[in-house]
Amino acid sequence: MGREFEITDRVEVDATPEQVWDAIATGPGITSWFMGRNEVDGGVGGTVKTAFGGFEPTSAITSWDPLERLVYGTEPAPDGRFVAYEFLIEGRSGGSTVLRTVTSGFLPGDDWEDEFEAMTAGGELFLRTLVEYLNRFTGRKAVPVTVFGPMIEDWDSAWLTLGRELGLAGRPQTGDRVRLSTGPVSTVDGEVYFTNAQTVGIRTADALLRFVRGFTGPMCAMHHLFGDVDSAEQDKLWAEWLGRVFK
Repeated sequence: MGREFEITDRVEVDATPEQVWDAIATGPGITSWFMGRNEVDGGVGGTVKTAFGGFEPTSAITSWDPLERLVYGTEPAPDGRFVAYEFLIEGRSGGSTVLRTVTSGFLPGDDWEDEFEAMTAGGELFLRTLVEYLNRFTGRKAVPVTVFGPMIEDWDSAWLTLGRELGLAGRPQTGDRVRLSTGPVSTVDGEVYFTNAQTVGIRTADALLRFVRGFTGPMCAMHHLFGDVDSAEQDKLWAEWLGRVFK
């Protein structure tokens, strides 16, 4: 048993087609909004490689039309699993761009519904992060932070805990202004730019901070930090933060 799927989206961003292409078709660009660290060997027959924790898929590029269209996807596994991404770029007058995305593939197994729900929630967050990146940080390159925190048994309570840590009375909602302390003398202000049932995204002056319900149960930090950042130091800081908040 399993399911074929196709998810389509359309967004308009305050960025040129050149800036959009840089964000979706270069390693540093993808790393600034997607997940993990990415490398791109451009052109048809090239690859997009993603390193996210112990997960390191390689996708083959099947269409490469700079400033217009990009398609890449994984090879089908023995059980039929694969995922493919398509990006269609359309420039508009005034320097804005319409970006259409199609995510398709096949999920095997009897638990495909749970995986599809997690994939859909994560995909929504990734797209909204891409929009935030293009509207607010385009041209800047981020250092990714990927940290898996404690296992969560009660997710409703966990999201309320996150809200309290951000200075809110309840679960974070899109548009909330928040304040987050990452250490004894480090406090940053931000705004929640996206939420759904399994994710929360926060924009600060120099970061896109994301908290995600891990498919296997942990609270995950999947951040993008702009500026002069020590990756190992930030990994340690956020691991300690997650351990403290969700102990």
